Amino acid sequence: MSHPRGTPDSHRFWRDPELPFIEARSVQDGRRVCYDKHSHAHFSIGAITGGHSHYLNQRSWQSVGSGTLVLMNPEEVHACNPVSDQPWSYLMFYLDLDWLRGQQQDAGLGSEFRPFDMTASRDPLLYSLLASLYRTLVDSSQDTLAKQVACHGFGHQLLHRLTPAKWDDRPPPRLQRAAELMQDDCANALSLQQLSAVAELSPSHFVRAFNRHYGMTPHAYLLNQRIRHARMLLQRGQSLADVALASGFADQAHFQRQFKRLVAATPGQYRAQMSRQDVHCDE
Repeated sequence: MSHPRGTPDSHRFWRDPELPFIEARSVQDGRRVCYDKHSHAHFSIGAITGGHSHYLNQRSWQSVGSGTLVLMNPEEVHACNPVSDQPWSYLMFYLDLDWLRGQQQDAGLGSEFRPFDMTASRDPLLYSLLASLYRTLVDSSQDTLAKQVACHGFGHQLLHRLTPAKWDDRPPPRLQRAAELMQDDCANALSLQQLSAVAELSPSHFVRAFNRHYGMTPHAYLLNQRIRHARMLLQRGQSLADVALASGFADQAHFQRQFKRLVAATPGQYRAQMSRQDVHCDE
């Protein structure tokens, strides 16, 4: 089914070089914003502002609606997609891991990042604070200091109301070695034989174990790393053709398809936000 084209305000990215630790996104009509399973190196928290959607986090599916916060720890596989072509809207923040780790350390939670043990929350105060933070960030009349203070205030309340978990659910070291190879060498062709050898497992055992611990196949994980790398290059303003090549894609068309699947925006739309403080883009 085709969808009506959105208004210029239907999809908005926000980023400010004065606040490099946070990126924001607003979608007013999410019927055309669909994601494949993916993960981030940063911590993500969002608010459903209207309608309902299907929310996957790791192996847990749930329906989330207006007033719900969704939380994704770094490397957690997730996706949030429309329900039967029904309108829905949301705000999303992406927080740099080092910044959030510093917030946790200041709160007395130790020097290592501690993941959160919940994937969703109906906390009304935190929901209200997230919406207020977004309004502050996109308000051109607010100076950098006001925005920095608002970010730190939100971070404090996030930790105060949603205490991070104490457990450690990291994959075994042998699988981490394979994942690190894909992170460090994502632009090059990596074979199953190479990856399974690094993990010291047979190819079939490696695929099963990796999928069990990371929530996606090694191939999907590698594509995800390539798109992460591409986002970093696009933030620097590099051309789409150069980014596609430097990120390990054989051609620009393949790059465009994979980027749209994982980011729910085209590479051009994403790069545009780097040339201005924020961008409105019609999908």
